This record gives sequence, C-alpha cells and structure tokens, in this order.
Amino acid sequence: MQTKNIVELDLTDLPAHCPNPAMPLWSSHPKVFLDLSHNGHATCPYCSTEYQLKAGVVLKAH
Repeated sequence: MQTKNIVELDLTDLPAHCPNPAMPLWSSHPKVFLDLSHNGHATCPYCSTEYQLKAGVVLKAH
C-alpha cells in the first residue's frame, strides 16, 4: 500500500513550489508554483505530492 506524501507549509515556506528542497535530485521535475489560496491545499501536477498549510496558518490577501 502506498502512502500519500503530504508536505505541511508555514508562511515562511511561501511561495509554495514543487519539487521542494527536501526531494532527492533523481526525482526532480520542472519547478511549478502551487496556489494554496483557495483552500490551503494543492497537489503537484507532476508527482502528485500534496501540499497543505499547517494548522492555524492563514493567508492574507494583498
């Protein structure tokens, strides 16, 4: 059974992008920026890694 890889982000981790620095070089793909503004959650279209904001983190509108 494969478990989902979920990366929790804080405000200091924004703007969110994948691949992230913790990923090994061999599994790299083109860098994509992820939009967390709608529900605090995004999925990478290349590797399906899920990103979410840590509990209590709130994005502020510009």
